[in-house]
Amino acid sequence: GSMAEGGGAGGRSNVLGHSSSWAGCASETGISPVPVSPIVSPLLTDMYQITMCYGYWKSGRHEVPAVFDMFFRTAPFGGSYCIFAGLSQVLSFVNSYKLNEEHIAYLKHQMPFADEGFFDYLRGLDCSRVKILAFQEGTVVFPREPLLRIEGPIGICQMLETTLLCCVNYASLVATNAARMRVAAGPSKKLLEMGLRRAQGTDGGLSASRYSYIGGFDGSSNVLAGYLFGITVSGTHAHSFVQSFTSFSDLARRSIALPDGGVCEDFVGLVVSHRARLGFGQTNEGELTAYVAYCQAFPHFFLALVDTYDTLQSGVPNFLACAVAMRELGWKPVGIRLDSGDLAYYSKEARRMFREVEAKYGFEGFAAGMQIVASNDLDEDVLYNLNSKGHEIDTFGIGTHLVTCQAQPALGCVYKLVEMDGKARIKLSQDLVKISIPSRKRVFRLYGGPGGGGAVTDL
Repeated sequence: GSMAEGGGAGGRSNVLGHSSSWAGCASETGISPVPVSPIVSPLLTDMYQITMCYGYWKSGRHEVPAVFDMFFRTAPFGGSYCIFAGLSQVLSFVNSYKLNEEHIAYLKHQMPFADEGFFDYLRGLDCSRVKILAFQEGTVVFPREPLLRIEGPIGICQMLETTLLCCVNYASLVATNAARMRVAAGPSKKLLEMGLRRAQGTDGGLSASRYSYIGGFDGSSNVLAGYLFGITVSGTHAHSFVQSFTSFSDLARRSIALPDGGVCEDFVGLVVSHRARLGFGQTNEGELTAYVAYCQAFPHFFLALVDTYDTLQSGVPNFLACAVAMRELGWKPVGIRLDSGDLAYYSKEARRMFREVEAKYGFEGFAAGMQIVASNDLDEDVLYNLNSKGHEIDTFGIGTHLVTCQAQPALGCVYKLVEMDGKARIKLSQDLVKISIPSRKRVFRLYGGPGGGGAVTDL
């Protein structure tokens, strides 16, 4: 299917001024010729898949045509839908499936009882006779629908089970989590994934960045995700940057470049004069020095983290002193980031202060143009709560609750045999929810109804 991420980040507006034109490292189809992670190989499977394959081979049934369905039984997060993701990784894995001699040697060590002919079979095993039917990546899907239908000789189809489940389960869970947060935040807000440091390992961190983008996020803090997939990468500074400065003597220079190529020789003096004019006399000088340093380094996208010491008594005032100076010199400051406290209240107070500065200086559009970014353990419930209280936040940076899916840690996709040698197969169970639906299937989405054009139901 065509990939929801195939166009890279170029189709989404930039958030914090960084370039978003990198196309990523995938092919023109959006599918990498090999899996992104080198650990995605034929050995990334459960041992019983290999023992079953040996059992099929030993009984002469490994070439019998079979059909498997991958599906989930219950929608995640107490909802009614899921966003299907992971297809590109599935196709990359299937297209490059090959056991090498090191793999064979390891399996011989694990299965010393197995006939040599089985390992010859494994050497020649590939997916050239495997057919996969799937939803397009990024599609809304529902319980019991086959996300993937895998057809081919039962030996190779069985060998694929665990790896395909691994590729789809977490990907779809994160994409769904992201989509629910997108709905909670609303269509006009920007959403940034910032969870790399809290993710379940390096692989989980990269997957979270990729699939939250498919789920509706606008960008990520993950540089490797930007490099590999063309996702917009955003980031400014942390509290440590602010803490590292104590006074203006820490600065290498007092000047700043101008948009026309000239130089303002005493930018520090200009900032200090505006701080006094604005009536902000008791702000933290180390923090103000850090903001000056950031303006000097990044005059085209000055965005300040304002809660290192005191958000409304120091952070926002220091930002405004710099922002007014930058505006006077012809630069356009971007905004602030809030990372603690009552985000709704602080955002409204900050916007009020922006309006006061706009009125004082006559900077048309100054207040409305300032971006307010908020982070700090945000999740779906917090987003709805902020909406109910009212806020002035433009962009949300979400990490831990997005990438770890704390509300539900697993999706629960399963991979079931539904046809063998042209005959239907069913799994029975005392637990009714675990009874499978036999035979190969196709899913049809019906459109129409009042208003015209909308999806009505799936069959």
